[in-house]
Amino acid sequence: MHRKISDFLQTRIDAGDFPSAVYLVAEKGEIKFHDALGYAVVEPEKIEARLDTIYDLASLTKVLVTALLLARKIESGEGDLDDQVRRHLGELARKEFSIQDLAAHRSGLPAWVPFYLSAPGFLRARAAREHLPFSDPKINEFVLAKIAALEEGFESQVKYSDPNFILLGFLAERLFGAAIHNAYVTEVISRLRLVRTFFGNLDSLRREIAASENGNEYEKQTCIGLGYLPKDSPSPLDGPESFFRDHLIWGEVHDGNAYFMGGVAGHAGLFSTAEEVFKIAQQFLPNYTKLLKPETCELFRTNFTKGMNEDRSFAFQLATTEGSTAGLKMSPESFGHTGFTGTSLWIDPVKERVFVLLTNRTHNHPLPFVNINSVRRQFHDLSVDLLD
Repeated sequence: MHRKISDFLQTRIDAGDFPSAVYLVAEKGEIKFHDALGYAVVEPEKIEARLDTIYDLASLTKVLVTALLLARKIESGEGDLDDQVRRHLGELARKEFSIQDLAAHRSGLPAWVPFYLSAPGFLRARAAREHLPFSDPKINEFVLAKIAALEEGFESQVKYSDPNFILLGFLAERLFGAAIHNAYVTEVISRLRLVRTFFGNLDSLRREIAASENGNEYEKQTCIGLGYLPKDSPSPLDGPESFFRDHLIWGEVHDGNAYFMGGVAGHAGLFSTAEEVFKIAQQFLPNYTKLLKPETCELFRTNFTKGMNEDRSFAFQLATTEGSTAGLKMSPESFGHTGFTGTSLWIDPVKERVFVLLTNRTHNHPLPFVNINSVRRQFHDLSVDLLD
């Protein structure tokens, strides 16, 4: 730990930004600062956060799972950045975007679509009653068909999109010939000997996991705001509104689409600890990776969206993006990602540094949730100052 970092994050806990935080700062493969603060669970009981508390990583899944798996296939020659995705996913016969377009968020697909709302009742019921990670072929076929029917517009703008990585998750499954969670266990978890990294619904580990939102009210209100649901719609037992959870989301994925897909998807669903996120993050650094060739790591620091509104590499945002959560003191080549639940990961490939900050900002907090991007920036700037 470092007292200055811990004191700063404790002030944000005291201010009500989030109930807990676990951070880890590493340099050249060595953990320098690591601490746990606050309560991983506030209701229905208080459970203190620990160094090995497991968090719902939300969109960190995009980089830690989907991008890492696909980088292995690109490295082996079984996939190529410029491949039209329809080459591997025939269901997308009318789409013209490439793997690189999806990975750099320049496909033009919408940012978010609640696929579960338009699903047949039997698929929603099937998803809601599952308690273990699985990839249900019928649900995946439904989601893939829905994405294939979406309109996209090629723009000179980056448009961050969950459907991009849902598609890349399906692509990874085709390339590996296995469900994405099984491929990840074989290719990453087993090889790195991870023991606290999981997908899906984890009832048996609940007391070791940071809790999330009480129900799906945020996502439901988002659906209303975007016009997917009428403001005063009834909630029949068999209607789409019935899919929204009304219990504490604790030990199961917070993201509604990932929950619908069995807790396993290309855009969300991974749970892990700060230390094991660090171990996976090492795979993006050429001098420390065990899973990729050093030259493959260039994918993650290369700007594929020059001249656009964001600087994006393969799956990551680059620190040169105006207003990025990297802060002001990392190397310009640094790359990172955030997760809606309150998680973030940034990697500085020049100084060989890794910054992990895991919080559960959606837990025990009324809407609206706090935007913690300024906290992330201050955490990174303070950490860099202390390392330097």
